[in-house]
Amino acid sequence: MDAAQEAQKREAFRQAVVNTLERRLFYIPSFKIYRGVAGLYDYGPPGCAVKANVLAFWRQHFVLEENMLEVDCPCVTPEVVLKASGHVEKFTDLMVKDEKTGTCYRADHLLKDYCKEKLEKDANLSAEKTAELKHVLAMLDDFSPEELGAKIKGYGITAPDTKNALSDPYPFNLMFQTSIGPSGLSHGYMRPETAQGIFVNFKDLYYYNGNKLPFAAAQIGQAFRNEISPRQGLLRVREFTLAEIEHFVDPEDKSHPKFSEVSKLEFLMFPREDQVSGKQARRIVIEEAVSQGIVNNETLGYFIGRVYLFLTQLGIDKDRLRFRQHLANEMAHYAADCWDAEIECSYGWIECVGIADRSAFDLRAHTDKSGIPLVAHEKYAEPKEVEKLVIAPVKKELGLAFKGNQKMVVEALENQQYEEVAKKIAKSLTAVGISYKIDITGTSIGKRYARTDELGVPLAITVDSTTSVTVRERDSKQQIRVNVDEVASLVKSVTDGVSTGADILWKYPTHSS
Repeated sequence: MDAAQEAQKREAFRQAVVNTLERRLFYIPSFKIYRGVAGLYDYGPPGCAVKANVLAFWRQHFVLEENMLEVDCPCVTPEVVLKASGHVEKFTDLMVKDEKTGTCYRADHLLKDYCKEKLEKDANLSAEKTAELKHVLAMLDDFSPEELGAKIKGYGITAPDTKNALSDPYPFNLMFQTSIGPSGLSHGYMRPETAQGIFVNFKDLYYYNGNKLPFAAAQIGQAFRNEISPRQGLLRVREFTLAEIEHFVDPEDKSHPKFSEVSKLEFLMFPREDQVSGKQARRIVIEEAVSQGIVNNETLGYFIGRVYLFLTQLGIDKDRLRFRQHLANEMAHYAADCWDAEIECSYGWIECVGIADRSAFDLRAHTDKSGIPLVAHEKYAEPKEVEKLVIAPVKKELGLAFKGNQKMVVEALENQQYEEVAKKIAKSLTAVGISYKIDITGTSIGKRYARTDELGVPLAITVDSTTSVTVRERDSKQQIRVNVDEVASLVKSVTDGVSTGADILWKYPTHSS
């Protein structure tokens, strides 16, 4: 089967899938009775069910398992925030217009489509021309507006719908602008990503985590991008849901305590050297990728491995999933390393997840603009000797049906053997879908209990033995002794409403501290 036949087969398959999805109301063009608006879609009942399941699994796989701090920030963002992050100045694509109708197109997409169509369908291309078109595709992100315009004119590319001549390319900012308040003097934008809400809250999240690194924050929410020419169905739209994680780590120690859990995974990777030399993606063990310097550091490698597990457990074919490293011309100047999880579909290889070591660029940018230091501090007992405490997984928050109740493990650090018990309990809680937070701040047990009470945590566990633990019930402030192996099921029964605080106080022996 030649390239043209393969392209036809993919297109027929895509159309069959799209027809089924629309007919079965997985998604619907928004405002359909008014002829709709390009790039806006509604999820129907089956689509909502799929989306809810994916997001629930994402929370379980990342937020619960990694004990991340979840936040929910506004979609409307003040202009000053996005000026500091660089979005106001640089969040642009190059656009061209049909000189007669005024219809707008994204310039790089027109050039990309032209090159791909020639490579797939023109059987008479010379070796020299083939190499030229492949080089153009590789350099798309590097072209200036003038260079891009010269290529479009040189290849005779015209408006797809009318074949009219096109204008010269010029930058178009992809953010939706809005006014905040009735005066119209306070400018804002609909956020193009959720990450900036996490960055500006770094100081409070760092404090919430006991002023300790590493920690991760996560957010699920809507993002908005005023795409020049939305296309490819749900792949390029103007409003969509993002699930983002920002993991904050000591820049001088990017090891990860759980790297061994993913280190033996082997999957398709596409390092930049292989791309430049014209090679294909190849299977690499992530441990080897890190040790050989293909992946910059352990923490980045760990999350690449976790993303691979997430996508394959969702059902993505491992043979149609690859991790592609950004080329030098794609990398921001401040980034240490960037990889995209790409899935092969009827449109080709499509980016699904971005995994990047952005260094501290965003925190520095917001520190400079706001004057508020978004920094972490490391205290040393002595100038040359440092005691390092490795924090066990920090696991989320949960409650009784939207009541904000959470679960916390209070770990007694006086005896290091209790750390393994705490880890065992943490693992069993995660397995049954219970979120929790480990308090290792070193303050008195009374202060730790008071802190959990303020959060509304119904139960606090103090690890003070290798076989049984103390469980404190919030409302009565009474304590009971529970076998380590029974803790998770007890907590689950309380949070599910099967048992009450009174029930467990009656069932288990009381304990006085």
